[in-house]
Amino acid sequence: MEFRRIQRTRGGTFFVTLPKEWALRHGINRGSIVASLVTSDGKLVIDPKYNIEPAPRIINIKPGLYLSREIISKYLLGYDIISIEAKDRITPEQREIIKQTTSRLIGLEIIEEDYSKIVMQCLLEPSVLSPDKILRREHLITSGMCKDAIIALLERDMNLAENVIARDNEVDRLYFLLVRILRTIIQNPSLSQKLNLHPISCLDYRLTASLVESIADQSSQIAEHVIKLKDLILAEEVSKALYKLYKSVHETYEDAVAAFISHNTALAESVREKAKDIEELGQKTESLVNMLPIEKAQDLVAIVLLMNRIYDHSVDISDLTTPIIT
Repeated sequence: MEFRRIQRTRGGTFFVTLPKEWALRHGINRGSIVASLVTSDGKLVIDPKYNIEPAPRIINIKPGLYLSREIISKYLLGYDIISIEAKDRITPEQREIIKQTTSRLIGLEIIEEDYSKIVMQCLLEPSVLSPDKILRREHLITSGMCKDAIIALLERDMNLAENVIARDNEVDRLYFLLVRILRTIIQNPSLSQKLNLHPISCLDYRLTASLVESIADQSSQIAEHVIKLKDLILAEEVSKALYKLYKSVHETYEDAVAAFISHNTALAESVREKAKDIEELGQKTESLVNMLPIEKAQDLVAIVLLMNRIYDHSVDISDLTTPIIT
C-alpha cells in the first residue's frame, strides 16, 4: 500500500498523482482516459481498461480420479473456458463423467470434443444475473419441495415424493451458479457496483444460499422416508400433528428468506421467537409417533427431526438479515 498526499489547485480542484509503475504497466500516457468509480463503501476505483472486454479466463486440467470435482471447482472459481486434455485419449467413462458434470452446471456447454480433448465454455454473462433473482428461484423450488414432501406423506403419493427428490438437482445447479456469480462479483468491483451488491454482502448471500440448499436436501430426505412408508396409513391424530408441525416450520422458513431479501429485521426476529412453539409441536408429534410399531416409528421420527432441522436453518437465515444501509 502506498500513501499519497491530496493536493489542491488554486481553483479548488483536488487531485492526487498516480503511481508511476502502475501507469506504465497499463500504458497510461499524457491524454489517456481512465474511468473513476465510487463504490458503495466510499472507495474510489481507477479503471484503466474500462472500455476493454475482459479476456476469457481459461484453465486446462488433466482427467484424473476426481475429475467431476475438478470441473465443478473451476466453474465455481469463475473460469470461462475449461479444457480437459488427456495425454493419450479420454476414456468413455471419463467422457460420461464430463457430460454428467456439465449437465449439473448452468450455462456450461461442451463446445469442442475430439479423441483426447474436451472443451467446455460458460456462456452466461454475469452482469445480467442478479444474485437476488437466483436466490429467489432457489428458494421457490426448495419451498415447493418442503411442502410437497409432507403432502406426499399425508396423501401417500409416491410419485410426488419421487418428484421432490428429482427437484433437488435443480436446487444444486442454482446454488453452484450463485456461488460462481458471487465470486465473480468479489473479484470485479465494477460488476459489484453495476449489480448494486457490496462485496461484503456476497458472504451473506453465499451462506443463505447454502442454508436454502441444505433445506432442499432435508426435504429430499423426508421424501425418501415417505417412500419407505408407502404402505402406512396414518391415524388422523398423527396426520394432524405432522401437518401442524410442517405448517409452522414452513411458515418460518418462508419468513426467514423474505426477511433476508427485504432486510426486514422485525420479520427476522419473529422467526427466532417461534422456537418454543415449534419445540412443543415437535415433542407432541414425536410422542404420538412413538406409539406406532418401531419399524414405522423410526422413519416418522426421522421426518420430525428433519423438520426441526429445517427450522434451525431458518433461524440461521434470519440471523443473516441486516437492515438497509442508507
